[in-house]
Amino acid sequence: LPRPEVAKADMDSTKEEEALLQSVRKAGAAVPRKRAVGRLVMHSMVMFGREFCYAVEAAFVTPVLLSVGLPKNLYSLVWLISPILGFMLQPVVGSASDHCTCSWGRRRPYILGLGITMLLGMALYLNGDMMISAFIAERQRQQTWAIIITMLGVVLFDFAADFIDGPIKAYLFDVCCHEDKEKGLHYHALLTGLGGALGYLTGAVDWGQIMLGYSLTSEFQVIFFFAALVFLICLAVHLRSIPEVPLRYENEESKFLLEVTESYKYNSIEGEIKNGYLKSTCTEIKAEAEPGKCAVVSHTENQRRMTLKSLSKTLLNMPPHYRCLCVSHLFGWMAFLSNMLFFTDFMGQVVYHGSPYAPRNSTLYLSYRKGVEMGCWGLCINAISSSAYSYIQKILLPHLGLKGLYFIGYLLFGLGTGLIGLFPYVYSTLALCSLFGIMSSTLYTVPFHLIAEYHREEESLKLQDGEQAGQHGRGKGIDCAALTSMVQLAQIILGVCLGLLVSVAGSTVTVISASAVALIGCCFVAFCVHYVE
Repeated sequence: LPRPEVAKADMDSTKEEEALLQSVRKAGAAVPRKRAVGRLVMHSMVMFGREFCYAVEAAFVTPVLLSVGLPKNLYSLVWLISPILGFMLQPVVGSASDHCTCSWGRRRPYILGLGITMLLGMALYLNGDMMISAFIAERQRQQTWAIIITMLGVVLFDFAADFIDGPIKAYLFDVCCHEDKEKGLHYHALLTGLGGALGYLTGAVDWGQIMLGYSLTSEFQVIFFFAALVFLICLAVHLRSIPEVPLRYENEESKFLLEVTESYKYNSIEGEIKNGYLKSTCTEIKAEAEPGKCAVVSHTENQRRMTLKSLSKTLLNMPPHYRCLCVSHLFGWMAFLSNMLFFTDFMGQVVYHGSPYAPRNSTLYLSYRKGVEMGCWGLCINAISSSAYSYIQKILLPHLGLKGLYFIGYLLFGLGTGLIGLFPYVYSTLALCSLFGIMSSTLYTVPFHLIAEYHREEESLKLQDGEQAGQHGRGKGIDCAALTSMVQLAQIILGVCLGLLVSVAGSTVTVISASAVALIGCCFVAFCVHYVE
C-alpha cells in the first residue's frame, strides 16, 4: 500500500484498539498481564506433585486392597463412593470458588484444603494396615479395620485428587492472558507426565533392598515418605507462584476487582489505571434511581447469593457446545481409566500369569508381583510419553488444530489398547504404553483449551454488542468444574459396570473396553464437538 494509506490503516488500527480498551473499561473486565515463564512453571508444579501421588495410587492401590483382604464384591464400592461425592459436589464448589471473597484469592483456599485431604487419604491407604496392627491385636478385627481404613484412605485421596484439578485450571485462567493460558496448559501437561514418570519409577524400585527400606517398617511407608515430601514441596511452590486477584466487597452495593502489583501489594483502582492495568467496577445503573444519583449494584453480588437450585439450573442450561465437550471428555476418561486402574493387575494376572490370592512366597504370587513391577515400568513409559507429547503438541497445533489433536489422541489410544488386549506379551505391551501418554496429554490440555476458547469467543461477542463482560456470563470455575466432574462420572460408570465384568471375564476385558470406548469417542470428537475458528 502507498504510505498515506499505510499511515491511515495504522491510525484506524490504533483507534480500534482504543475503542476496544474503552469497551473493556466499561465492561468491567480485567486484563491479566503477561506472566514470566518461571511463574507459569511454578504454577504447574502442583500437577507434578499431584500426578506423582496419582502414579503411586495407580501402581499400588489394587495390590494394597487385595493384600488387606478386601472381598471382591466390595472392590467396586471403593471406586463408587468417591466419584459419587465428587460428581455431586464438584459444580457446587466450582461455583463457590467463583464468588469466594477470601483475601488470599478465590481458588487457592480450595487448592490448599484439597491438597491436605490428598495427603491424609494417601497416609491412610498406604499405612492403614500397619496403623491398625499397632492398636488391635485380634487378627479378625485387625483385618476388618484394616479394610475399612484402607478403603477410607482410597476414597479421600481419589475425591481430593480429582477435585483439585478444577480449581487449579480456574486459577490459571483467572491470572493469565489468553497466550499464557495456552502455555500454562502445555506446562501442566509436561509436568504431569514428568511427575507420573517419577511416581511410577518409585513404585518400580525394590525398596526392601535399600537402607531406607530397612529403616522403615514396609516399602509402603518409604513410598508414602517420598510421595508426601514431593507433593508438599510442589503444593507450596504452586501456592506462591502467581498472586490471585481477590474479590473484595467495599460495601453491600459495589465490589472492586484489585490487581496485585510487582511488590504484591494491592493498590487502589485509580493507581492501577495509572500504571497501565485495566480495572473497573462491575456495575450497572438502576433505571429507577433518582435524577443526579447513580445507584450502583454489583452483578456478582447477586450471583454470590446463588442457591443450589439456581446452580442446578445453570448446569442444565449449559450451551450445547459445552455439553458436547463434557460428553466427549466423559468418553475419554472412561476409556483411559478403565485401562489405567487395572493395568498393573492386568500385567500381573494376564501377561505374567500370576495370582494376587496365592500364598505369599509362592510362585504364582511372586509372578504377580513381578508383573505389577513391570506394569509400573509400562506406566512410567506412558508418563514420559505424555510429557514428550505435550511439547510436540505445541508444534502440531498450528498444523492440525485442536480438532486434529483431539481426534489423534483418542484414535491412537483406542488402537493401542486394542492391540494390547489381542497380543498380551511383555515387550509389545511396554512399547504400546507410549500411546497411553498421548491420550493422557490430550485429556489434560485440549478440552480445557477449548473452554478457554469458548470464553474468549463469548467475551468478544459481548464486547462487540456493547454488553458488560460479566453480565449473565458463565464463571470459569463452574465450567472447569463441570468438565472435571466427568472424571467422577466416568469412575461411577466404571465402578458399576467394570468390576462385574472383571470378576466374570478377567482383566483382559479392561483393555478391550478401553479400546471400544476410545474409538466411539473418536467419532464424537470428530462430528459433535464445537471448535472455534
